[in-house]
Amino acid sequence: SDPKGMFPIGPISGKSLFQLFCEQLIARQRRYGVRIPYAVMTSDATHAATVAYFQSHGFFGLDADDVWFFCQANMPAVDANTGVALLAGPGRLAVSPDGHGGILAAMSKSGVLKKLADRGIETLYYHQVDNPTTPVCDPAFIGWHLVNEADVSTKVVAKVSGEERMGVAVSVEGTTRIIEYSDFPPEVAALTDAAGQLRFWAGNTAMHVFDRAFLERAAVDEKALPFHIARKAVPYWTPSQGDVMPSKPNAIKFERFIFDVLPWAQRALIVEGDRADEFNPVKNRDGSDSPLTAKAALQALHRRWVRQAGGAIADDVPIEISPLAALAADDLQQRYAGQVICAPLLLTD
Repeated sequence: SDPKGMFPIGPISGKSLFQLFCEQLIARQRRYGVRIPYAVMTSDATHAATVAYFQSHGFFGLDADDVWFFCQANMPAVDANTGVALLAGPGRLAVSPDGHGGILAAMSKSGVLKKLADRGIETLYYHQVDNPTTPVCDPAFIGWHLVNEADVSTKVVAKVSGEERMGVAVSVEGTTRIIEYSDFPPEVAALTDAAGQLRFWAGNTAMHVFDRAFLERAAVDEKALPFHIARKAVPYWTPSQGDVMPSKPNAIKFERFIFDVLPWAQRALIVEGDRADEFNPVKNRDGSDSPLTAKAALQALHRRWVRQAGGAIADDVPIEISPLAALAADDLQQRYAGQVICAPLLLTD
């Protein structure tokens, strides 16, 4: 019921997604001797709770002046049969957030893009809130972006199946773009090559690096981000029926996707990441991409770090390593080389 960033995902500590991301930023700042502002997009439904959460936790150690909150816009939902705008109550439209592509207009309107420019920040790392293993401000990813002088870079991982609900990076007549799973015909998504591998395998992780000047140009171009439609069950109100809670999709929502800026880039770069290490989102209550699988992935990642550092740990030993203690296996070599870990390990700093 709370904003997703507040969800407790630390396998042992119960730290929230927001806290793990902030600790990564603090660790990067310490390592490179820089200040890194964190711009957090909210919606009308999550803004007040998100701001209060950060304030009540002292911004998790970040400088309050470096954490910027800005709110995305809304779009009305319309009846799927008639196209008439639905009402949430007397005189009130039924609205919903305009998708992660709303970040362009929101950053421009809120002044975030100007604040970045005033600070001389030219490169932006983008991630979504549901993936606890995203390497925030990944130096290698940013490095590839800069070396290739790209306007936008996207990290992809191999899809596990054609049915997996991930957008895919493709080339359309020589132009790099991402097609959302809902817009991709299932029979095409299932195509395989001669080796039996998925032809359209490059799943979008929602990790991007952007050139700030490129985003500024895209933010003022009305054609840069088209609207996509999603058919959803949307509660509504009518004078005759009162509040109605539909059990099946009855409405069309309109959303923009940030990855639709790719075709507008002079150079768009696609980088493949390690799925086990970097892409373990929390999207479902149970099953795949759930809190259970994300926590297991975090522990598996940290066990790999210990082993790569020269230590030993069994697969059933609980473990959690704060970003303040290590960002990679190399950071653990002096501490755990030759060590055998048998008891649960929570490494906090």
